[in-house]
Amino acid sequence: MKILLASDTWSPMVNGVVRSVELLYHQLLALGHDVRVVTLAQNGHSHEENGILYVGSISAERVYPGVRISAAGALPISHWLDELEAWGPEVIHTQSEFSTFVLAQRVARRCHCPVVHTYHTVYEDYTQYLFFSERLGRITAEKATRILSGYCSLMLAPTEKVRAMLNRYGVSCPVVTVPTGIDLTAFGPAQDNGEEKAGMRAELDIPEGDTVLLSLGRLAAEKNHAQLVRLLAAQPEESRPWLVFVGDGPARPDLEALTKELKLTDRVRFVGMVKPDEVPRWYRLGDIFVSASQSETQGLTYFEGMACGLPVLCRADPCLDGVVENGFNGWQWKDEAEFASALNTIISDPALRGQLHQNALATAARYSAEHFAQQVLDAYQQAIALKQYEPEHKSILSWV
Repeated sequence: MKILLASDTWSPMVNGVVRSVELLYHQLLALGHDVRVVTLAQNGHSHEENGILYVGSISAERVYPGVRISAAGALPISHWLDELEAWGPEVIHTQSEFSTFVLAQRVARRCHCPVVHTYHTVYEDYTQYLFFSERLGRITAEKATRILSGYCSLMLAPTEKVRAMLNRYGVSCPVVTVPTGIDLTAFGPAQDNGEEKAGMRAELDIPEGDTVLLSLGRLAAEKNHAQLVRLLAAQPEESRPWLVFVGDGPARPDLEALTKELKLTDRVRFVGMVKPDEVPRWYRLGDIFVSASQSETQGLTYFEGMACGLPVLCRADPCLDGVVENGFNGWQWKDEAEFASALNTIISDPALRGQLHQNALATAARYSAEHFAQQVLDAYQQAIALKQYEPEHKSILSWV
């Protein structure tokens, strides 16, 4: 099958969407499909390289850190559009709602092929970056999503939480739940006798045998990392675990200030950004994966942590229903008391920790890259069938 993937984000950016899209890209190639990509360049220069079209872009940091949009002169790239039309994609899979979505619509209109869209981001949780009024932001996110759905044959939701939200919005196309997979060949428990883990802890001045709570991902306000710091402060000083943040972002200065204010600098470590191929070993540094976020559409870090054998201790959220099961592979907590109780249970019971470890690995195995790709391919076939009964493709903007 000829498949065009369209995403505003691609390497060298590091985030959940990039990991999801690149995993799908490589898995589809491995299955023998003809796959091309449209994404944004990290500068204003449009170019093509190894089947990937990089559209020139400019920074939109004022909207959200790391965001880029297509440069004013980058969209009229007629010769590349002609090449894509001649190639003739059978389906276009969009991963972003902005620049490359618009470009994908142009290609879809030319080639009369269906557009499948994955809804990666719950925008109503990010309205503080654009609107003074939370209510206005949520109404805008809902209306914009409804409009966007009119240009898709099918939408993919990473979880039932997102599917229910999209249906509540009143989107005009069918929605199918397809959880993002993970590369189980990259993520897994340590294969040595703990030497790597001991060495990494020594570098961070963490004594051997102490419990390490690991948080990995972008440090941003909507991820609610500050609550993890406060929960740590509430633990008894004599048995207080360590909290290690792996990742960087705009919330880091405030988190570091809060750590000092609560006199936790001797128990919290900020590792900063790490290279993508270094991520698995950082998971293996920890004993428990922790999160206080309720803004996830799925949360790949939960699955990656479990694939490395870590039990998950996370804020209760519908996106984790059927994934993180209390007492099986971790706990979902709703308040400080539940967090403290679950943490104490895990730390105090070595036999339970071993069982949680095995169950975490078993849970992660359900989300293999192979299974993910096959579910997406099934969705493509559904979209192609639906396209036969759709009216002529609409133009998303007057100049498309």
